[in-house]
Amino acid sequence: MLSRSSFTSLVVGVFAVYVAHTCWVMYGIVCTRPCPAPGPAKEERAGGAAGCIWPYLARRPKLQLSVYTTTRSNIGAENNIDLILNVEDFDIESRFERTVNVSVPKKTRNNGTLYAYIFLHHAGILPWHDGKQVHIVSPLTTYMVPKPEEVNLITGESTTQQIEAEKKQTNALDEPVSHWRSRLTLNVMVEDFVFDGSSLPADVHRYMKMVQLGKNVHYLPILFIDQLSNRVKDLMIINRSTTELPLTVSYDKISLGKLRFWIHMQDAVFSLQQFGFSEKDADEVKGIFVDTNLYFLALTFFVAAFHLLFDFLAFKNDISFWKKKKSMTGMSTKAVLWRCFSTVVIFLFLLDEQTSLLVLIPAGVGAVIELWKVKKALKMTVIWRGMRSTIQFGAYNESEKRTEAYDTQAMKYLSYLLYPLCIGGAAYSLLNVKYKSWYSWLINSFVNGVYAFGFLFMLPQLFVNYKMKSVAHLPWKAFTYKAFNTFIDDIFAFIITMPTSHRLACFRDDVVFLVYLYQRWLYPVDRSRVNEYGESYEEKLKRKPHRD
Repeated sequence: MLSRSSFTSLVVGVFAVYVAHTCWVMYGIVCTRPCPAPGPAKEERAGGAAGCIWPYLARRPKLQLSVYTTTRSNIGAENNIDLILNVEDFDIESRFERTVNVSVPKKTRNNGTLYAYIFLHHAGILPWHDGKQVHIVSPLTTYMVPKPEEVNLITGESTTQQIEAEKKQTNALDEPVSHWRSRLTLNVMVEDFVFDGSSLPADVHRYMKMVQLGKNVHYLPILFIDQLSNRVKDLMIINRSTTELPLTVSYDKISLGKLRFWIHMQDAVFSLQQFGFSEKDADEVKGIFVDTNLYFLALTFFVAAFHLLFDFLAFKNDISFWKKKKSMTGMSTKAVLWRCFSTVVIFLFLLDEQTSLLVLIPAGVGAVIELWKVKKALKMTVIWRGMRSTIQFGAYNESEKRTEAYDTQAMKYLSYLLYPLCIGGAAYSLLNVKYKSWYSWLINSFVNGVYAFGFLFMLPQLFVNYKMKSVAHLPWKAFTYKAFNTFIDDIFAFIITMPTSHRLACFRDDVVFLVYLYQRWLYPVDRSRVNEYGESYEEKLKRKPHRD
């Protein structure tokens, strides 16, 4: 059996190897090894270098960009397609953004799909007559369950005064319907990069089209659609009365390193959807990459890696602390009960708000752990007699009863302030805020109370520490890891999409941890006091056998 210290060292070692391996992989993606060959001018005179694949864009051809729409996923000619955008003198170095109106076919209005065909071809030649054209296909529609309508529970007034009957019917069925992607983001890799044919990156290879020109192999312009820019907030529901919808087509050049990185990220998001993540869940991941600077994104990766490590260590030490916990001396039982209640309420709130699984799953796991802590804190045991079960509560000793008295005294003072604030906030939101249902209002009222005033329920533990003039009974190892994660959460609060109240709650915990640290400095460790396991250091020495 591994000791605790060796197990922790093993975990930290595995973590370090994982970070080093990830950095090496990312370096291989961003920095592609070029073909060892002379420059383009020398290559043309020398007849080329064997195994090298040269860029066709180095010849500076005159190009044209054409965007078509059709209801078919494959087209062989110009039949049944509509031209929506044509850029005749297309400059690959110049970015642009244009908004066009797209006619929506009847098939698409009846929950069908509409595709966009983007062609990059020689100017003055139709795409299907150009042997050196490149094209890519992207669906302009996706399927999602419409967001439920919110109403004022007192007056019945909805957020929109006029709601179409068919939209009401669709929402009632709670089935996925066709939504319009209002943005189409295009990129062309503009670097005159010479690839090594013997070590061609697989991620870029599937976007490449090669042609033989003389003795050399050239790759045509690499056309790429940035699917990460397709956000849920840009989606528009398609109903049967819709005949035209706006489409914003934007273009920007892209480097090879960013192109390869973006391809890997899109594949990762697609894999999440294959594993059952919804469009909204995948959208949260997209937001991390699209709405964040690349340098800040690299910092976020390292921060997230350390967050994962500290989460594991905090979880390990917290479980170990409560598993061995024999006495509740110095521990606020009501604070444990409140943490359990607030964690369950936050989980139900995030579930009602259809928050990303990235936030929802950890909240659910935390709720289960807090329920287990309540069982330990109340010394609950379940006794089965046949098919019937009874719950018994253990007795408290004198030290635990004194702690409970301090705890009750602190809660008495807090109740004078807390309950009126929570009730007043719930009544105000009922009159002025619109909700999907009474359940939604109830959960939102609870969670707003948790977020706004929940830190007050951490005060009983501070009060108990003050009365006992000790903090030795607290799980300081778990607290230390959680403190690191609390400050890391402050960074994630600005990156991952989440309700504003949940974001503000991250900063609330910072203040509480600072007060705990102040108390640890104020009350030095007394080895005669009991620790978090109900034991004192001096008692351990008395029981420890002497060695000869």
